[in-house]
Amino acid sequence: MLAAGSALSSPLHFGMGNKKLRVVLTGTGVRGTSFWGRRLVDEYPDIMEFVGLCDINPGRLAYAKEYMGVDCPTFTNFEEMINTVKPDLVIVTTKDSTHHQFIVKGLDMGCDVLTEKPLTTDEDKCQDILDAERRSNRNLIVGFNYRWSPYMTKIKELLHKKEVGKVTSVDFHWYLNTYHGASYFRRWHGLRQAGGTLWVHKATHHFDLLNWWIDSDPVEVTAYGALEHYGSNGPFRGDKCRTCDHKKECKFYWDITKDKRSMDLYVKNEEYDGYIRDNCLFRHDINIYDKMSAQIKYANDVIVNYSLTTYSPFEGWRIAFNGMDGRIEAWQDIPWMENESLDQAALHAAEMSQNDNKNMVYNPLVLHKTWEKHQMIQVGYERGGHGGGDSRLQDKIFKDPSAPDPLKHAAGVRDGAMSCLIGIAARKSIESGEPVKIAELTDLQPRSVRL
Repeated sequence: MLAAGSALSSPLHFGMGNKKLRVVLTGTGVRGTSFWGRRLVDEYPDIMEFVGLCDINPGRLAYAKEYMGVDCPTFTNFEEMINTVKPDLVIVTTKDSTHHQFIVKGLDMGCDVLTEKPLTTDEDKCQDILDAERRSNRNLIVGFNYRWSPYMTKIKELLHKKEVGKVTSVDFHWYLNTYHGASYFRRWHGLRQAGGTLWVHKATHHFDLLNWWIDSDPVEVTAYGALEHYGSNGPFRGDKCRTCDHKKECKFYWDITKDKRSMDLYVKNEEYDGYIRDNCLFRHDINIYDKMSAQIKYANDVIVNYSLTTYSPFEGWRIAFNGMDGRIEAWQDIPWMENESLDQAALHAAEMSQNDNKNMVYNPLVLHKTWEKHQMIQVGYERGGHGGGDSRLQDKIFKDPSAPDPLKHAAGVRDGAMSCLIGIAARKSIESGEPVKIAELTDLQPRSVRL
């Protein structure tokens, strides 16, 4: 169906003739209703149409239908939806731990499937997905948007051209701030049984970038992690921010009543499933890590040192590629390295915005070849939509799936599996105190060069 899917399939040409792509969405949270919902309705009305929405929460379903501006039936039963409306494509944006249910059912019921990252949360569910994709002869696409950012693409171009020779090691550090980072601990993501820990939910983005940049598969992961800042470590706790007795003294207090979208989507529909969006991030049942570090060995002998911090005073990242003939350094949103006037909350809002912001921002990266002076390369990208990656990803999927893809931006099931398997291996390494081999998790065998 889509170029991002199986190598054995031929892409459809959407919008040809009078037939539109029939799409259903399961999971009507904020990501589903915006990026995989209203934006598709606004941008591709001549190519696709929503023919069904599904969620366990009927209140969120009603909100989603109005917010997305669609006139289609809604369902609380996934199989009933598929049998009733017979879609071409299923978009999965449910809780991470349930992705596999709808991916496998969608494929087995004859649909192509597009899933939000991560693919899934453990190795057994991953194997179930791999098996389903093989037997179904349908396609599975994973929505990795960061790859498509022009800034990320420039790094890939330099590595593809071997500007620093053979890459031997990589240092990659990601910093989540006390606004965005803390929000994961308020939500269902703070429970490992729901999101697989941030090794899977968040870091799968970063591991996919690494796999794509390095152009090889991971073979072994050794990791460390702890919960030292949030959860039971907090000085006090309450039922939820709205009713907390510590509003004045808690620096993490968040007034959800000032966020109309969160109020309409979540608070007004708590009665149906009990999900609390402004949960206390110091509640005792939080059981994920808030500091994480891993060493990843690749099949082509590249070694990666990676870390993720969830309570940094700023939000950003930095990376360095060491090669036989030089070094590449890149970064985003490191305050003292940029002239950035946005505060940390506004930075996250801009990144997540689905408004097409075509105003270019220019940030540098450093190419330093051995025995030569370093070069500062200015790279243009858009601030909104994950650095301009969101719109480019969706254009590839829906507008021109057969367009040339020389840098292999499009991500399929193997990409989704290899990225989440690094996080799964990291989690297992922490629990066991031993290195974990990727080949022992599923029947996928790592390749030195990705095809």
